[in-house]
Amino acid sequence: MRTAILICAVIGGLSLAACSQKTEDHTAAATNEAGAATASATNDAVANAETAADNTSDAAKTAAENTEAAAGVAARKTDAAADAAAKTN
Repeated sequence: MRTAILICAVIGGLSLAACSQKTEDHTAAATNEAGAATASATNDAVANAETAADNTSDAAKTAAENTEAAAGVAARKTDAAADAAAKTN
């Protein structure tokens, strides 16, 4: 991100040195917009990464709960099968 801003600043500075006032104004505005867009994209990326991490954490918790519940069901069914087998002998 810093590299992109630095490149924009250098290009903007070089452009300003060789241009009319109108062109300088347009170049400065474009540089500002590029910097703002870069900052916005970075903020969005951070927010999206945080949301993804939260979703992954929630999914892992749900999977663990489901696994625990399935293990409990399997244990009860195993016990019931063992009891049924013991009664038939």
